[in-house]
Amino acid sequence: MITLNKRLTIIMSIAALLLLVPLIAMQFSKEVNWALSDFVIAGVLLFGTGLLLEVIMRNVRNSLHRVLLLAVAIVALLLIWIELAVGIFGSSFAGS
Repeated sequence: MITLNKRLTIIMSIAALLLLVPLIAMQFSKEVNWALSDFVIAGVLLFGTGLLLEVIMRNVRNSLHRVLLLAVAIVALLLIWIELAVGIFGSSFAGS
């Protein structure tokens, strides 16, 4: 069984590794062009969602509720990420 601190370390490591993908891609392609603000926003989203997932895992005892809350958190992350990337909903949140 994974201890609580180890699970948090794994979640935060995954978030950091996800941030490395565009950083490395920028070295090899002109199509990937992230500014520092993009990395900060992505970091806040990823680390914030990771912390939220950990809080849900620690505090929600009912398995069904836990799975539903984890799914809602991940879907919210994806929807925000998509909106920021391409403005699929056309909100001012994405700058459109």
